This record gives sequence, C-alpha cells and structure tokens, in this order.
Amino acid sequence: MNNTLKSLSLMAMLFGFLLSFQLNAQTDEDVLKTVYSTSLTNGKSYEWLDHLSNSIGGRLSGSTNAELAVQYTKRELEKLGLDKVWLQPVMVPKWVRGQKEMGYFETNGDIQKVNICALGGSVATPNGGLKAQVIEVATYKDIEQLGADKVKGKIIFINRSWEQELVNTFQAYGGCAAERYRGAAEAAKYGAVGTVVRSLSSRQDDYPHTGSMGYGDLPVEQRIPSAAISTNDAEKLSEALKKDQNLEFHFEMSCQKFDDVLSYNVIGEITGSEKPDEYIIVGGHLDSWDLGDGAHDDGAGVVQSMDVLRLLKESGVRPKRSIRVVLFMNEENGLRGGRKYAEVAKEKGEKHVFALESDAGGFTPRGFSFDCSDLMFSKIEAWKPLFKPYLIHFFEKGGSGADIGPLKNDDIVLAGLRPDSQRYFDHHHAANDTFEHVNKRELALGAATMTALVYLVDKYGTETITDEKEIKD
Repeated sequence: MNNTLKSLSLMAMLFGFLLSFQLNAQTDEDVLKTVYSTSLTNGKSYEWLDHLSNSIGGRLSGSTNAELAVQYTKRELEKLGLDKVWLQPVMVPKWVRGQKEMGYFETNGDIQKVNICALGGSVATPNGGLKAQVIEVATYKDIEQLGADKVKGKIIFINRSWEQELVNTFQAYGGCAAERYRGAAEAAKYGAVGTVVRSLSSRQDDYPHTGSMGYGDLPVEQRIPSAAISTNDAEKLSEALKKDQNLEFHFEMSCQKFDDVLSYNVIGEITGSEKPDEYIIVGGHLDSWDLGDGAHDDGAGVVQSMDVLRLLKESGVRPKRSIRVVLFMNEENGLRGGRKYAEVAKEKGEKHVFALESDAGGFTPRGFSFDCSDLMFSKIEAWKPLFKPYLIHFFEKGGSGADIGPLKNDDIVLAGLRPDSQRYFDHHHAANDTFEHVNKRELALGAATMTALVYLVDKYGTETITDEKEIKD
C-alpha cells in the first residue's frame, strides 16, 4: 500500500472513530432530532414512492409490474451501501383481472349502470355475463337462514354498512371484512349463482374496492363469481330493491387464475457491530392491488422501511444488532412472502428480537401498537417522552402486522406503525389509491418515527426485568 492510500485509510478510520464518538456522546433526544431533521429535509421515501407509483404502477402478485418493483427496490437498496442485499425466492399466486368489469340492474324497464370490480381470486362470469334476480342480506350469516329454497339461482347482494361511529377505522374494517372474504363460498353452498358485496369503505363514493376473497374447500366447479360494488351504487341498489323485489342484476367479469409463479422478497441488511446474530427487521409489502398504483397500500410502507436503513446510516448510527429491511411479496392475496421469510429464518436458526411493519398508509404517524409482554411494554412506554416533540403519543398493546405475524414466538417483540387512519379506507384497494394522495411530509415523518423506534430498540434491547428481586433492586 503506498503512502497516499495509507493516509486515506487512516483518515477514514479517524473519521469513523470521531463519528462514533460524537454519536455516543449524543443524548437520545439529539439522535432523534437528527433523524427527524434528516428525513424531513433529505428523505428519499417520497422519491422512491413516486417511481413505484408512477413509473411502475399497481403491483399485483405474479405480475410484470411486481417483478419490476422487485428489481427496482433491489437496485435502490444496493445504492445505499448496505452490507448485504439479496432476493429471497417465493412462489406466489397469479390472478389476472382481465377486461374492465361491467354491471347494471334493471327495474321497471330502466337500466342503472353501477361501478363494480372483481374481488381478488374470484372466478369469471360465464361468457356474455351473468343475470339473475337479486336478494339483499346484511351479512353472510343471513344466507344460511334464507336456505337453498330462496337462494338457489339468485345473486346475493351482501350490503353490510360501515360502522361510522367507530373512531378506529381498522376496527370498522375488521367488522365487515368477513362479508367480502366468505360471502361467495357461503352463498355457493345454497345454490347462489353470484355475489355482489358492498365495498369496505368509510365514505360514500363511486369507487369499488377490491380485496381478497376465498372459496375454502369448495370444488372448482361450484365456485361462483363475486364482485364489489361502490358504496353509492350499493345504496342505489338497496333502494331499488325496496321498490322491486323481482329486480335483476347483470354483471360481467373476465378474471382468471393461473398456476403459481416465482417471485421474491427483497431484503437488505446492515450487519450489527456487537450482536450480528440478533436481527431487527422493518418492512412493508411490495405487492398491491391493481386498480390504483398502491401508493398507500403499501408503497408507503415499503419506502418508509427502506428509508429507515438509510436514515440510520445518514445519522451516523452504527447498530449493535443486524437491521434488515424486508419488502414482502404477496401480502394481499396469500401472505406467501411473510410466511417464507419466517420459514427460512427458522430453518437457519436466526434470532429475531424485534419486527416493525408499516402497512396502514402514509398518513401522519400517531404512534405504534405492540405485541409483547407487559414488562416489555412498560420499557417501551418509558420512551414516549422522546417522541412527544414530534406529536407521537399513541403507544398501545395489541396487533402488529400481517407479514411479520408468522415470526411470532416468545422471544420476539412485534410492532406496527400507526398513522392517522381516518382517510385510509377512502383509498384502500381502490382506483384512487394513487401517488397524489400521499403527502410528502407525512410520509417522511413516518419514516423518521420508525427509524427512531428501531434506534431505541437496538440501543436498549428487548431484555426485561423478569423476577421480583431484580425489580426491587
């Protein structure tokens, strides 16, 4: 090595030492201030989301766009100078929507067109469409009470309204999600020829909201098509049925299901300086539905998770533990990516101590939910004053994220970023889940909030006082 190279090497070592010394001398308040400032003034999440949304678009599992998103995010992670970046193979379902769906109902000789979309995983209608008399029910459980005599040969309209009085919109969504997922399977048992399900949305509009549905163990030949109808058109159809119980509904869908195809989880890692065999992960799901561009669900979570690793590096944080970003494939219609990651981690005997997921939109962050012990939650709650300057006040036990759920065991702490949710289901799984509905500052605040929590967990660990003697001491 010549003298110039030796000098450069010594300078680099000195710079690293000084940076490490400076960081160690900083208080947690100082580190968080640096993280938030860097994200707000020099964040990358919005730029990455712009490309995912506007240059690639909707990223349905098994699609060309999903593959483009895999390659794009891998390249961007490689640019960050992480210690490792790799693709984890996973087989995913391939379902294609086909031509734009069409629906209308007839009453007293008049035709009323409605906005519908196929639910993910649905079979197609017969060539030329499906037309039959409609029966309205409030929940899928009402179908059994009607029985085969009334259901056979009919289209079942499941019109379960959103519970507007619930402030927690995820609670409201969960209260009616079973109608979308189980409605067609239940209706088919009693001889129905199709189902139309009210969109799971918090507002009245003309957007139908897709989402996953399933047939259970129903034989393929007995499966019936299932569509979502916009909330405005659900109201119109319900009102029309009150006037004409013999009303007929017509809809056409050309969706198809193909054999599973190969896809990937995208993973990047900063290797820990002291405990490299303990893993902390942050992530979101790279796939989305195909009606919009998946900006909130879950492009926002993907780019925020990527930015966590960049913000740690930019802020001079050298983690003790290995920090991974995991961009999961196939959360929307199968959860294959989350299950594959957990499966491989178990096979390798990897010790995961903490996992944080962002899959609730790119709105203003309010805090986190945690799946952990009471003792660990008490430890985490002690960090709340650090977040107060950034208006992060919500720390609650219960729930984390779908993709990190398969990692759950007695040793890991799971958490979910909780943004303000009041507008999330206006866009969820619909054509208006697009980039222009994401605010740059809100997105950057979410990335910083995630980074701050990861920094604290890495610094202080997930160990807790576990016996009475230690508590007294």
